[in-house]
Amino acid sequence: MNETRTIDWYFDFISPFAYFAWQRLPELATDATITYRPILLAGLLSHHGQKGPAEIGPKRRWTYRWCAWHAREHGLAFRMPAAHPFNSLPYLRLAIAAGSTTQAIDRIFAGLWTTGVDAQDPGVVQTLAQALNVDPARLAAPEVKQQLRVETEQACARGVFGVPTLAIGKELFWGADAMPMAAQYLADPASLDDDAEMQRVSALPIGAMR
Repeated sequence: MNETRTIDWYFDFISPFAYFAWQRLPELATDATITYRPILLAGLLSHHGQKGPAEIGPKRRWTYRWCAWHAREHGLAFRMPAAHPFNSLPYLRLAIAAGSTTQAIDRIFAGLWTTGVDAQDPGVVQTLAQALNVDPARLAAPEVKQQLRVETEQACARGVFGVPTLAIGKELFWGADAMPMAAQYLADPASLDDDAEMQRVSALPIGAMR
């Protein structure tokens, strides 16, 4: 299969933008084979020395309000969890224990981002595990934990710096709004390299650092 037809989708359930991007992934499914890769956003942020949007007060409020607006404008089912950010580890491990299937990921996203639940409540994890026919004890299995660590480490090594990220060959497409750019690249891989300005900004020098 052509490299540009194989996609890795890196995500963390903690991100509302990953939830929004999830709604649009089927747009690419007819043109590519997508592998879903749960990773820990906190691991990426630590690796790159970044803060998440929810760790900056004014940006946190703006992010949540934009998400509510975006969902309303596009007619998407959406309700923020009772508190955010939350510990996404059990949900990522649940996805892995369930085989990272489309059905499992969809169920978890819907459970977290359309109901207003308290994602810190262990009962929410238990309910989702039961719905997915996963023994909750599997979430503590060494192989499940190890797979999440490996996926996160490999994402860092690949240059992934945030979620959601579509990785197509050597190209990374970050954010829920990167879908059209990724679709164009799938249709014409030369679309990034043939543009003179795209080439220029790809090698733009740093003018000043703080």
